[in-house]
Amino acid sequence: MLAGIDIGGTKCAVILGTNDGKIVKKIKFPTTSREDAMRQIFDALDGIGEFEAIGIPCGGPLDSKNGIILNPPNLKGWENYPIVKILKERYGVPCYLCNDANAGALAEWQFGAGKGCMNMAFLTFGTGLGAGLILDGRLYSGANDMAGEIGHIRIAPDGPEGYYKNGSFEGFCSGAGMKKIGQTLMREELCKGNTMPYCKCEADLEKIDAKIISEYARKGDPLCLKVFEITGTKLGEGLAILVDILNLEKIVIGSLFAREEKLFRPIMEKSLTREALSLSLSAVEILPAALGEQIGDIAAITLAKIAKEQNL
Repeated sequence: MLAGIDIGGTKCAVILGTNDGKIVKKIKFPTTSREDAMRQIFDALDGIGEFEAIGIPCGGPLDSKNGIILNPPNLKGWENYPIVKILKERYGVPCYLCNDANAGALAEWQFGAGKGCMNMAFLTFGTGLGAGLILDGRLYSGANDMAGEIGHIRIAPDGPEGYYKNGSFEGFCSGAGMKKIGQTLMREELCKGNTMPYCKCEADLEKIDAKIISEYARKGDPLCLKVFEITGTKLGEGLAILVDILNLEKIVIGSLFAREEKLFRPIMEKSLTREALSLSLSAVEILPAALGEQIGDIAAITLAKIAKEQNL
């Protein structure tokens, strides 16, 4: 059996699974302080059953080679934390710490939509936008674990802020980005004296998120469909950069794209076809992530499997 620790900004989970990616047990709890989270992680690992290795997906920046959580913006108090050393000393098994986007790429490559290909990218497309890259049949993490930070690419001179940059790929193509685009369009309507079923006054703007926008877009609401038009167009433009530079076989997209593929795909394909080299585009499939809501769990077990195989 294999163990995983999925560390997130709002919640953590400890998972027990098999070599073929099946989840057997899962214990989850809110992420509070580092000390409290680690106490609950130890308690869960002590009681979850026997395991041969541990995998730890976590938001970056990380030092995966040395097993150190550096300074993730959504994990205050975890700076320069040598989690692999601590876990190895306590449990005596191989451990592998990896950026969550890279872990998602490995999971989709081994067990999901990327299975069987040699060159693929996995895009998170959740609250933020990051990518994990599988190139020539192996994870590509770059010189210091920073490969795949596509959310930081500027794809417009100006626009919603994401990843500390206005007009960035993440600013347009993420849950947070869709929220900002929606709020801007709704504020303009309110200034004209118009109201919407989901936003009747300025105070309602704070409640708006990608979930509400998606819900009303599915119902045909024009303003929410406009948000999808803006985000979908920029998604295609950003994907064209990956297609042209990396000549991929598959691009697998999770979270929001996987849930709202019908709304995104026609818009995304239109701008992707316009922007990408046609020969490169003919070689690539754009697919929704196959592992769904279990991707974090399976990613953790995938890392544990690699740790065991490579005796990390």
